[in-house]
Amino acid sequence: MFKHILLATDGSVSSEHASHMAVGLARTHGAKLTALYVADPYPYIGLGEMNPAGLQAYATAGQQMAAKAHAQVDALCRDGAAVELEVSLVEDVTAVNGIVQSAQALGADLIVIGSHGRSGIERLVLGSVATKVVAQSTVPVLVAR
Repeated sequence: MFKHILLATDGSVSSEHASHMAVGLARTHGAKLTALYVADPYPYIGLGEMNPAGLQAYATAGQQMAAKAHAQVDALCRDGAAVELEVSLVEDVTAVNGIVQSAQALGADLIVIGSHGRSGIERLVLGSVATKVVAQSTVPVLVAR
């Protein structure tokens, strides 16, 4: 049924749960799996030009976090029947846009994303990437709690 699954990963506990689900689905369907890490834009607009070391440190930290998240998914793909895995890092775009645009560009037919399970005022203040991806995606989205 699924041929290409996009896994949005950030290395968090909820993302790890989503990774297990995505790898299991990829094995079951013989699908290709792309693990996507989205590094948000530099939050200190205008300061990057004045402090390029801060901008570089931010970018480096994002790349290191992406490598760690991708390594977790790679380990799952190697444990048991092998799953074809590609990794992707998208920078300088919001998580929601990076996930939705990547799914379209890659031709994914399913997005798997973890949810932190926030509720109440915390959800109102912080928002929910998973909720926004569900609302904006043109392909099915599986949200793992």
